[in-house]
Amino acid sequence: MQYRKLGTTDLEVSEICLGTMTWGEQNTESEAHEQLDYALSCGVNFVDTAEMYPVPPKDNTQGRTEQFIGSWLQKGGRRQDIVLATKAAGPADWLPHLRGGPRLNRSHLEEALNNSLQRLNTDYVDLYQLHWPERNTNYFGKLGYEHKPESDAVPLEETLAAIKELIDAGKIRHYGLSNETPWGLMRTVQLAESISMPAPVSIQNPYNLLNRSFEVGLAECSHREKVGLLAYSPLAFGVLSGKYLGGCRPDNARLTLFDRFTRYTHPYATEAVQAYAELAREFGVSLSHLALSFVTTRAFVTSNIIGATTMAQLAENIDSLAVVLSKDLLKALDDLHGRYTIPCP
Repeated sequence: MQYRKLGTTDLEVSEICLGTMTWGEQNTESEAHEQLDYALSCGVNFVDTAEMYPVPPKDNTQGRTEQFIGSWLQKGGRRQDIVLATKAAGPADWLPHLRGGPRLNRSHLEEALNNSLQRLNTDYVDLYQLHWPERNTNYFGKLGYEHKPESDAVPLEETLAAIKELIDAGKIRHYGLSNETPWGLMRTVQLAESISMPAPVSIQNPYNLLNRSFEVGLAECSHREKVGLLAYSPLAFGVLSGKYLGGCRPDNARLTLFDRFTRYTHPYATEAVQAYAELAREFGVSLSHLALSFVTTRAFVTSNIIGATTMAQLAENIDSLAVVLSKDLLKALDDLHGRYTIPCP
Protein backbone atom coordinates (compact mmCIF):
# COMPACT_ATOMS: atom_id res chain seq x y z
CA MET A 1 0.00 0.00 0.00
CA GLN A 2 1.26 3.43 -0.93
CA TYR A 3 0.22 6.67 0.77
CA ARG A 4 -0.37 10.10 -0.71
CA LYS A 5 -0.71 13.58 0.75
CA LEU A 6 -4.27 14.81 1.13
CA GLY A 7 -3.98 18.14 -0.66
CA THR A 8 -1.48 20.39 1.10
CA THR A 9 -2.20 18.89 4.52
CA ASP A 10 0.07 16.77 6.68
CA LEU A 11 -2.32 13.82 6.35
CA GLU A 12 -1.25 10.82 4.29
CA VAL A 13 -4.04 8.64 2.97
CA SER A 14 -3.87 5.20 1.41
CA GLU A 15 -4.13 4.99 -2.37
CA ILE A 16 -7.20 2.83 -1.80
CA CYS A 17 -10.08 4.29 0.20
CA LEU A 18 -12.77 2.07 1.70
CA GLY A 19 -16.20 3.12 0.44
CA THR A 20 -19.19 2.30 2.62
CA MET A 21 -22.43 3.21 0.89
CA THR A 22 -23.84 -0.35 0.87
CA TRP A 23 -23.52 -0.76 4.64
CA GLY A 24 -26.96 -0.84 6.21
CA GLU A 25 -28.69 -1.92 3.01
CA GLN A 26 -26.71 -4.70 1.31
CA ASN A 27 -24.32 -5.25 4.22
CA THR A 28 -25.01 -5.92 7.89
CA GLU A 29 -23.21 -4.28 10.80
CA SER A 30 -21.02 -7.34 11.39
CA GLU A 31 -20.08 -7.44 7.69
CA ALA A 32 -19.19 -3.75 7.80
CA HIS A 33 -16.92 -4.37 10.79
CA GLU A 34 -15.31 -7.32 9.01
CA GLN A 35 -14.60 -5.15 5.97
CA LEU A 36 -13.04 -2.44 8.15
CA ASP A 37 -10.82 -4.95 9.95
CA TYR A 38 -9.65 -6.53 6.71
CA ALA A 39 -9.04 -3.25 4.92
CA LEU A 40 -6.94 -1.91 7.78
CA SER A 41 -4.95 -5.17 7.88
CA CYS A 42 -4.09 -4.49 4.21
CA GLY A 43 -2.85 -0.98 4.96
CA VAL A 44 -5.99 1.00 4.10
CA ASN A 45 -6.29 4.00 6.44
CA PHE A 46 -8.91 6.05 4.59
CA VAL A 47 -12.67 5.51 5.09
CA ASP A 48 -15.37 7.46 3.24
CA THR A 49 -19.05 7.73 4.13
CA ALA A 50 -21.95 10.21 3.99
CA GLU A 51 -24.88 11.30 6.11
CA MET A 52 -27.42 10.08 3.54
CA TYR A 53 -25.98 6.53 3.27
CA PRO A 54 -26.81 3.73 2.69
CA VAL A 55 -28.05 3.83 -0.88
CA PRO A 56 -30.65 3.82 -2.18
CA PRO A 57 -31.46 6.58 0.31
CA LYS A 58 -34.48 5.84 2.50
CA ASP A 59 -36.04 7.41 5.55
CA ASN A 60 -35.79 4.22 7.60
CA THR A 61 -32.12 3.52 6.81
CA GLN A 62 -30.60 7.03 6.63
CA GLY A 63 -27.55 7.35 8.87
CA ARG A 64 -27.14 3.61 9.37
CA THR A 65 -23.80 3.51 7.54
CA GLU A 66 -22.27 6.10 9.85
CA GLN A 67 -23.72 4.22 12.83
CA PHE A 68 -21.94 1.04 11.74
CA ILE A 69 -18.63 2.89 11.55
CA GLY A 70 -19.35 4.46 14.93
CA SER A 71 -20.01 1.11 16.58
CA TRP A 72 -16.76 -0.24 15.10
CA LEU A 73 -14.85 2.75 16.49
CA GLN A 74 -16.50 2.34 19.89
CA LYS A 75 -15.68 -1.36 19.97
CA GLY A 76 -12.10 -1.18 18.79
CA GLY A 77 -10.88 2.28 19.78
CA ARG A 78 -9.04 2.75 16.49
CA ARG A 79 -9.99 6.34 15.73
CA GLN A 80 -6.35 7.38 15.34
CA ASP A 81 -5.77 4.60 12.81
CA ILE A 82 -8.09 6.02 10.17
CA VAL A 83 -8.61 9.18 8.16
CA LEU A 84 -12.37 9.54 8.38
CA ALA A 85 -14.37 11.36 5.70
CA THR A 86 -18.08 12.05 5.52
CA LYS A 87 -20.37 14.32 3.51
CA ALA A 88 -23.24 16.77 3.88
CA ALA A 89 -26.04 16.41 1.33
CA GLY A 90 -26.95 19.32 -0.90
CA PRO A 91 -30.46 20.36 -1.98
CA ALA A 92 -32.65 17.43 -3.02
CA ASP A 93 -36.42 17.15 -3.21
CA TRP A 94 -35.90 13.38 -3.06
CA LEU A 95 -34.48 13.63 0.49
CA PRO A 96 -37.36 15.19 2.45
CA HIS A 97 -36.52 12.96 5.41
CA LEU A 98 -33.08 14.58 5.73
CA ARG A 99 -33.32 17.86 7.67
CA GLY A 100 -36.68 18.55 5.98
CA GLY A 101 -34.85 18.86 2.68
CA PRO A 102 -31.08 19.44 2.96
CA ARG A 103 -29.41 22.77 2.26
CA LEU A 104 -25.82 23.98 2.55
CA ASN A 105 -26.41 26.93 4.87
CA ARG A 106 -25.01 27.49 8.34
CA SER A 107 -27.82 25.92 10.37
CA HIS A 108 -28.09 22.87 8.12
CA LEU A 109 -24.35 22.22 8.03
CA GLU A 110 -24.03 22.53 11.78
CA GLU A 111 -26.96 20.15 12.30
CA ALA A 112 -25.67 17.71 9.67
CA LEU A 113 -22.18 17.58 11.10
CA ASN A 114 -23.30 17.24 14.71
CA ASN A 115 -25.59 14.37 13.76
CA SER A 116 -22.79 12.68 11.82
CA LEU A 117 -20.37 13.05 14.72
CA GLN A 118 -22.89 11.49 17.08
CA ARG A 119 -23.49 8.54 14.78
CA LEU A 120 -19.77 8.10 14.13
CA ASN A 121 -18.86 8.20 17.83
CA THR A 122 -16.18 10.81 17.31
CA ASP A 123 -15.75 14.50 18.07
CA TYR A 124 -14.17 15.41 14.72
CA VAL A 125 -13.92 14.29 11.11
CA ASP A 126 -10.71 14.52 9.14
CA LEU A 127 -12.47 15.45 5.90
CA TYR A 128 -15.93 17.00 5.54
CA GLN A 129 -17.25 17.13 2.00
CA LEU A 130 -20.11 18.96 0.30
CA HIS A 131 -21.81 15.99 -1.35
CA TRP A 132 -23.07 18.07 -4.28
CA PRO A 133 -23.38 21.80 -4.97
CA GLU A 134 -26.15 24.05 -3.75
CA ARG A 135 -26.50 25.63 -7.19
CA ASN A 136 -27.97 24.15 -10.35
CA THR A 137 -25.23 22.52 -12.41
CA ASN A 138 -24.42 19.31 -14.25
CA TYR A 139 -23.68 16.39 -11.94
CA PHE A 140 -25.02 12.87 -11.28
CA GLY A 141 -24.96 11.74 -14.89
CA LYS A 142 -25.34 15.03 -16.75
CA LEU A 143 -22.61 16.03 -19.19
CA GLY A 144 -24.06 19.13 -20.85
CA TYR A 145 -24.56 22.29 -18.80
CA GLU A 146 -27.87 24.09 -19.15
CA HIS A 147 -28.03 27.37 -17.26
CA LYS A 148 -30.96 27.68 -14.86
CA PRO A 149 -30.86 30.77 -12.64
CA GLU A 150 -31.50 29.97 -8.99
CA SER A 151 -33.96 32.00 -6.98
CA ASP A 152 -33.03 30.82 -3.50
CA ALA A 153 -29.67 29.03 -3.68
CA VAL A 154 -27.47 29.46 -0.62
CA PRO A 155 -24.49 31.58 -1.70
CA LEU A 156 -21.21 29.71 -1.75
CA GLU A 157 -19.80 32.46 0.49
CA GLU A 158 -22.28 31.49 3.22
CA THR A 159 -21.49 27.81 2.86
CA LEU A 160 -17.75 28.40 3.17
CA ALA A 161 -18.17 30.74 6.13
CA ALA A 162 -20.13 27.99 7.90
CA ILE A 163 -17.42 25.44 7.11
CA LYS A 164 -14.79 27.84 8.47
CA GLU A 165 -16.69 28.12 11.76
CA LEU A 166 -16.80 24.33 12.08
CA ILE A 167 -13.07 24.11 11.33
CA ASP A 168 -12.35 26.78 13.93
CA ALA A 169 -14.48 24.83 16.42
CA GLY A 170 -12.26 21.76 15.91
CA LYS A 171 -15.03 19.59 14.49
CA ILE A 172 -13.53 19.46 10.98
CA ARG A 173 -9.85 19.18 10.15
CA HIS A 174 -10.17 19.72 6.39
CA TYR A 175 -12.93 20.05 3.83
CA GLY A 176 -13.51 18.96 0.26
CA LEU A 177 -15.94 19.11 -2.63
CA SER A 178 -17.88 16.40 -4.44
CA ASN A 179 -19.71 16.15 -7.76
CA GLU A 180 -18.22 19.53 -8.61
CA THR A 181 -17.31 21.32 -11.85
CA PRO A 182 -14.16 23.25 -12.83
CA TRP A 183 -15.98 26.54 -12.20
CA GLY A 184 -17.17 25.36 -8.79
CA LEU A 185 -13.71 24.21 -7.74
CA MET A 186 -11.94 27.37 -8.85
CA ARG A 187 -14.64 29.64 -7.39
CA THR A 188 -14.33 27.83 -4.05
CA VAL A 189 -10.55 28.27 -4.04
CA GLN A 190 -10.95 31.97 -4.84
CA LEU A 191 -13.59 32.62 -2.17
CA ALA A 192 -11.69 30.65 0.47
CA GLU A 193 -8.66 32.86 -0.06
CA SER A 194 -10.83 36.00 0.17
CA ILE A 195 -12.07 35.07 3.66
CA SER A 196 -8.71 33.77 4.88
CA MET A 197 -9.71 30.14 5.20
CA PRO A 198 -7.95 27.06 3.82
CA ALA A 199 -8.72 25.87 0.31
CA PRO A 200 -10.49 22.55 -0.24
CA VAL A 201 -8.11 19.60 -0.13
CA SER A 202 -9.99 17.15 -2.34
CA ILE A 203 -12.73 16.68 -4.89
CA GLN A 204 -14.77 13.46 -5.00
CA ASN A 205 -16.14 12.88 -8.50
CA PRO A 206 -16.91 9.83 -10.63
CA TYR A 207 -13.98 8.53 -12.63
CA ASN A 208 -13.60 5.24 -14.47
CA LEU A 209 -12.89 3.79 -17.91
CA LEU A 210 -16.45 4.60 -19.00
CA ASN A 211 -16.35 8.15 -17.66
CA ARG A 212 -13.08 10.04 -18.01
CA SER A 213 -14.79 13.45 -18.15
CA PHE A 214 -12.69 14.56 -15.14
CA GLU A 215 -9.70 14.71 -17.48
CA VAL A 216 -11.26 17.42 -19.67
CA GLY A 217 -11.19 20.40 -17.30
CA LEU A 218 -10.86 19.28 -13.71
CA ALA A 219 -7.58 17.38 -14.00
CA GLU A 220 -5.59 20.57 -14.62
CA CYS A 221 -7.39 22.35 -11.77
CA SER A 222 -6.66 19.39 -9.54
CA HIS A 223 -2.93 19.45 -10.31
CA ARG A 224 -2.39 23.20 -10.15
CA GLU A 225 -4.49 23.83 -7.05
CA LYS A 226 -3.38 20.64 -5.27
CA VAL A 227 -6.96 19.44 -4.87
CA GLY A 228 -6.63 15.74 -5.63
CA LEU A 229 -9.39 13.50 -6.93
CA LEU A 230 -11.05 10.97 -4.66
CA ALA A 231 -12.38 8.79 -7.46
CA TYR A 232 -15.74 7.19 -6.88
CA SER A 233 -17.44 4.50 -8.99
CA PRO A 234 -14.09 3.21 -10.33
CA LEU A 235 -15.93 0.04 -11.43
CA ALA A 236 -18.96 1.97 -12.73
CA PHE A 237 -21.50 0.44 -10.32
CA GLY A 238 -19.78 -2.93 -10.80
CA VAL A 239 -20.30 -2.89 -14.57
CA LEU A 240 -16.53 -2.88 -15.15
CA SER A 241 -16.18 -6.16 -13.31
CA GLY A 242 -17.81 -7.72 -16.36
CA LYS A 243 -20.39 -9.56 -14.23
CA TYR A 244 -23.33 -8.04 -16.11
CA LEU A 245 -22.09 -8.88 -19.62
CA GLY A 246 -24.34 -11.09 -21.70
CA GLY A 247 -27.39 -9.78 -19.89
CA CYS A 248 -26.43 -11.48 -16.63
CA ARG A 249 -27.96 -10.25 -13.40
CA PRO A 250 -26.21 -12.03 -10.51
CA ASP A 251 -28.15 -12.56 -7.30
CA ASN A 252 -27.86 -9.71 -4.79
CA ALA A 253 -25.86 -7.51 -7.17
CA ARG A 254 -26.68 -3.80 -7.16
CA LEU A 255 -28.13 -3.64 -10.67
CA THR A 256 -30.18 -6.75 -9.94
CA LEU A 257 -31.64 -5.35 -6.75
CA PHE A 258 -32.18 -1.71 -7.70
CA ASP A 259 -33.47 -0.39 -11.00
CA ARG A 260 -32.35 3.20 -10.27
CA PHE A 261 -28.71 2.51 -11.20
CA THR A 262 -28.90 2.75 -14.99
CA ARG A 263 -26.09 5.17 -15.79
CA TYR A 264 -23.71 2.51 -17.12
CA THR A 265 -26.11 0.00 -18.66
CA HIS A 266 -27.19 1.35 -22.04
CA PRO A 267 -26.12 -0.55 -25.20
CA TYR A 268 -23.20 1.73 -26.11
CA ALA A 269 -21.78 1.36 -22.61
CA THR A 270 -22.17 -2.41 -22.76
CA GLU A 271 -20.31 -2.42 -26.08
CA ALA A 272 -17.47 -0.47 -24.46
CA VAL A 273 -17.33 -2.84 -21.46
CA GLN A 274 -17.11 -5.81 -23.82
CA ALA A 275 -14.18 -4.17 -25.62
CA TYR A 276 -12.37 -3.52 -22.34
CA ALA A 277 -13.05 -7.09 -21.23
CA GLU A 278 -11.48 -8.44 -24.42
CA LEU A 279 -8.47 -6.18 -23.91
CA ALA A 280 -8.06 -7.43 -20.33
CA ARG A 281 -8.10 -11.03 -21.54
CA GLU A 282 -5.52 -10.19 -24.20
CA PHE A 283 -3.13 -8.87 -21.56
CA GLY A 284 -3.87 -11.58 -19.01
CA VAL A 285 -5.50 -9.50 -16.27
CA SER A 286 -9.00 -9.44 -14.86
CA LEU A 287 -11.27 -6.64 -16.04
CA SER A 288 -11.75 -5.46 -12.44
CA HIS A 289 -8.02 -5.24 -11.86
CA LEU A 290 -7.49 -3.42 -15.13
CA ALA A 291 -10.19 -0.87 -14.37
CA LEU A 292 -9.11 -0.26 -10.79
CA SER A 293 -5.40 -0.08 -11.53
CA PHE A 294 -6.03 2.47 -14.26
CA VAL A 295 -7.82 4.78 -11.83
CA THR A 296 -5.39 4.34 -8.94
CA THR A 297 -2.35 5.16 -11.06
CA ARG A 298 -3.58 8.44 -12.57
CA ALA A 299 -1.39 11.32 -11.40
CA PHE A 300 -4.31 13.52 -10.30
CA VAL A 301 -5.89 10.80 -8.14
CA THR A 302 -5.26 11.01 -4.41
CA SER A 303 -7.24 7.88 -3.56
CA ASN A 304 -9.44 5.35 -5.34
CA ILE A 305 -12.69 4.68 -3.45
CA ILE A 306 -13.57 1.01 -3.66
CA GLY A 307 -16.74 -0.60 -2.33
CA ALA A 308 -17.71 -4.22 -1.92
CA THR A 309 -20.63 -6.27 -0.70
CA THR A 310 -18.61 -9.45 -0.14
CA MET A 311 -15.21 -10.10 1.37
CA ALA A 312 -14.11 -11.81 -1.85
CA GLN A 313 -14.88 -8.62 -3.77
CA LEU A 314 -13.04 -6.50 -1.22
CA ALA A 315 -9.95 -8.70 -1.39
CA GLU A 316 -9.98 -8.68 -5.20
CA ASN A 317 -10.32 -4.90 -5.31
CA ILE A 318 -7.42 -4.33 -2.95
CA ASP A 319 -5.35 -6.91 -4.84
CA SER A 320 -5.58 -4.65 -7.90
CA LEU A 321 -2.65 -2.74 -6.41
CA ALA A 322 -0.36 -5.52 -7.60
CA VAL A 323 -1.26 -4.95 -11.25
CA VAL A 324 1.27 -3.09 -13.39
CA LEU A 325 -0.04 -1.45 -16.54
CA SER A 326 2.52 -1.76 -19.32
CA LYS A 327 3.09 0.93 -21.93
CA ASP A 328 1.46 -1.31 -24.52
CA LEU A 329 -1.60 -1.80 -22.33
CA LEU A 330 -1.90 1.93 -21.61
CA LYS A 331 -1.64 2.63 -25.33
CA ALA A 332 -4.39 0.10 -26.01
CA LEU A 333 -6.56 1.71 -23.31
CA ASP A 334 -6.13 5.11 -24.91
CA ASP A 335 -7.03 3.64 -28.31
CA LEU A 336 -10.26 2.27 -26.86
CA HIS A 337 -10.91 5.58 -25.14
CA GLY A 338 -10.70 7.23 -28.55
CA ARG A 339 -13.42 4.89 -29.77
CA TYR A 340 -15.57 5.11 -26.62
CA THR A 341 -14.64 8.57 -25.39
CA ILE A 342 -17.31 9.09 -22.74
CA PRO A 343 -19.93 6.40 -23.25
CA CYS A 344 -21.43 7.21 -19.84
CA PRO A 345 -21.57 10.46 -17.84
